[in-house]
Amino acid sequence: MAKGNFDLIVIGAGPGGYTAAIRAAQLGMKVACVEREFLGGTCLNIGCIPSKALLDSSYRFYDLKHHLAHRGIKAENATVDLPVMLAFKDDVVKKMTGGVGYLFRKNKIEHLIGQGRIIASGNVEVKGPNGTDTCAAKNILIATGSAPIELPSIPFDGRQILSSTQALSLTEAPKRLMVIGGGYIGVELGSVWNRLGSEVLVLEFLPGILPPSDREMAGALQKSLEKQGIKFRFNTIADSAQVSGEKVRVNFKTGTETGSEEVDKVLVCVGRRPVTEGLGLIEAGVMPDRKGFVLVDSRFATNVPGIYAIGDVIGGLMLAHKAEEEGVAAVEIMAGRSAHVNYAACPAVVYTHPELAQVGLTEEEAARQGPIKIGKFPFTANGRARGMDETEGFVKVIGDAKNDRLLGVHILGADASNMIAEATLAMEFAASVEDVGSAFHAHPTMPEALREAALAANHLARQI
Repeated sequence: MAKGNFDLIVIGAGPGGYTAAIRAAQLGMKVACVEREFLGGTCLNIGCIPSKALLDSSYRFYDLKHHLAHRGIKAENATVDLPVMLAFKDDVVKKMTGGVGYLFRKNKIEHLIGQGRIIASGNVEVKGPNGTDTCAAKNILIATGSAPIELPSIPFDGRQILSSTQALSLTEAPKRLMVIGGGYIGVELGSVWNRLGSEVLVLEFLPGILPPSDREMAGALQKSLEKQGIKFRFNTIADSAQVSGEKVRVNFKTGTETGSEEVDKVLVCVGRRPVTEGLGLIEAGVMPDRKGFVLVDSRFATNVPGIYAIGDVIGGLMLAHKAEEEGVAAVEIMAGRSAHVNYAACPAVVYTHPELAQVGLTEEEAARQGPIKIGKFPFTANGRARGMDETEGFVKVIGDAKNDRLLGVHILGADASNMIAEATLAMEFAASVEDVGSAFHAHPTMPEALREAALAANHLARQI
């Protein structure tokens, strides 16, 4: 491996890292990015992209079997060829990661293959397949992301007790699948295997699914998932698991009651931890918090001059697009420009069916800040949703009762992940509820429901 002197070395090639590297190169910096093997990080290889491919494929099968006969589309004997479905997922990943490689070559970014370790401010050791070398850089950006948290009492074994990564590559649908954790990863992957024939039981420590979400919206999604066949047990702690042959017995506690279930597979989705092993942070003097996340200031700078960090490794919302925005802002700041990230306008999506998308404050958060007004509109009253036979769900708009400022938008519906983009733009530009309600929306479209919800917040609803 050749030695090099760079303006910036990025450690980690996930969405935050590779976006930062590309923007730095566009700003005229000489850039290297350290990644052990595959470009794209967790998101492209074992997270966002492959999981969404499986979510889409599994829903198309489910839709074909359960929802289309009354529309004149019959497929009584539809079957799943799981190896082909997984091969499609893998091909999507290959093309996406290959695209990152193309962008690196186009922008003259050097991919240093290996494990990066910070020796000191300005120096990174890279241990690769051809040996170990040290590279110098004016600035270092840590973008190493996160990994699934392992429960000490229920450790991953890769066969019966699985992480979210391992659950993406099951060669057959388990007859009974237990999911420990009712966050977005748990309900998404639970949905995949439920659609493909598994009996799914979700254990959740809290009283409901998706703890950070608006409670009304999460509750509505939970009811929808229950109708699809997913079972939930709340206020429950998974204590231990014993593997016996091809089965797993999980012991749990709900309040003062104890119980157990025997299942074929257990999927543990109880959160994610920062990936910092082997980075040499403590030796370099970089301060982590008590949970191991790298501490940074508003400029994404650590306590060590010349060392910055972004993305999952610094905590906060663990979302790819949040990491991307932080990566761009960090290198803009390194280049002497002004930049910031507006976290209040960061959207989040749960890719179940229906999808749940949100931006801004939940009703609970907004109410704590002062008087609010709320407008809702159901997709049952939307002509496009009727024509698509996608009437489940509704839109909820939250505004400030004093000045009409848009505070939050929540969408439960078939196309929520795309619809939330309009609301995100409105939040970014500090729009009022009236702004959203008065803007043109093509007819008939699903986004009309957003306009009608905004009108409803100001008692101007026209369709219901």
